[in-house]
Amino acid sequence: MNNLEYIKERFNQLPAVGENGLGVIRQKAFDALNTMGIPTTRHEEWKYTRIGSFFNKEFKYTAAHPTAITATDLSAVRLPGYEQANELVYINGRYAPELSVLRSKGLTVQPLQEAAKNEYKDLVSKHLGHSSDYLKDGINALSTAFVQDGVFVHIKKGQIVEHPIYIYNITDAREANVLAQPRTLVYVSENAQVKFVETFNTLGTQESFTNRVIEIIVEKDAITEYYKLQTDASHASQVATTHIRQIGKCVTHTVTVSLNEGLVRNNLNIVLDEQYCEAHLYGIYLQQGQSHIDNHTVVDHAQPHCESNELYKGMLDDQSTGVFNGKIFVRKDAQKTNAYQSNKNVLLAEGASVNTKPQLEIFADDVKCSHGCTIGRLDEESLFYMRSRGITEATAKSLLLHGFAMDILEQIKLDPIREYVDKLISERLEFDIA
Repeated sequence: MNNLEYIKERFNQLPAVGENGLGVIRQKAFDALNTMGIPTTRHEEWKYTRIGSFFNKEFKYTAAHPTAITATDLSAVRLPGYEQANELVYINGRYAPELSVLRSKGLTVQPLQEAAKNEYKDLVSKHLGHSSDYLKDGINALSTAFVQDGVFVHIKKGQIVEHPIYIYNITDAREANVLAQPRTLVYVSENAQVKFVETFNTLGTQESFTNRVIEIIVEKDAITEYYKLQTDASHASQVATTHIRQIGKCVTHTVTVSLNEGLVRNNLNIVLDEQYCEAHLYGIYLQQGQSHIDNHTVVDHAQPHCESNELYKGMLDDQSTGVFNGKIFVRKDAQKTNAYQSNKNVLLAEGASVNTKPQLEIFADDVKCSHGCTIGRLDEESLFYMRSRGITEATAKSLLLHGFAMDILEQIKLDPIREYVDKLISERLEFDIA
């Protein structure tokens, strides 16, 4: 039995359509999966990223029992500042309330299956799966087909969540290869403020494949910050989708940090669906070995008087490969749009490569939009200047690259997380670049 047949068998073991509020949504997604299949390089959006081979391997779609994760296991993956944070823990894609900690008032966390039937059912019905409007592939459909194990997070109106929300995606691959599909729907109500930090960690030496989807809805006058940290091992691969829909005048701020050593595909969609919205997108990736990073972003200016600012920077060493595909849509009625996009890359070895494709599709005439990309190597004059003053070549390279990354690091507004990421990048630059 191949992996797709196994997935279909698992789907047929789920509760029948109609037994819960998610049934129709799941069935529609499963039908889409059967129609579209797993994307190949013939799919334009997946031209440079091959994931088909993962579905020819034997993966288990099963949850480790929470008791299999010890306090030592959890301590090893906890982020700095966790003592003052809400912690949501997923084990093999399934929410583990026994390991999670909620410290903030005005914060509701419950299984999606329950939210789809109680007072939040209208929110779930309206917003769950909106990412499928932008991601026309079987990977996104696969996540929605198994969405019954997801989580609904609700931030109440006017609430400032004083503790950041740390999301730990832990895959227990100590005994077998694991396919994990954590799913989250977040609703940030009017005039609320919240910060998210999400990480991915694999325990054990077997392979893991994580198909992550988080959908965030932001209302009027709300402020949402989202930080994604990818620092997993070479035997861990993932497709991570973050879909943000701004349905009122609000501000969103995202930073994606990719230091993963396996294969990573990031989908980041921002939909500015109300006037005077503001969105900021930042990313930094430092790749080595034979790792592969693919950042696909979509900023959809659906309404007038909105602003978006996007900056992604990459450093690629050894035989690593990178992809950046950034799209900005400006709809016909989205006049007075101000959109900026830039992707900058530094190649550190002859075997490293990057494919970058910034795109603008503008259907309005009163807008300010710009985009650009650069691919190059470290500046030889700067290296010579530093070496002429007694600085070793390795140190000079490290300093220049650290300076290159600072534009992104400064956008991490949580001090413990910024210092943590700064340390990770500094360590990698010091030891891996010669």
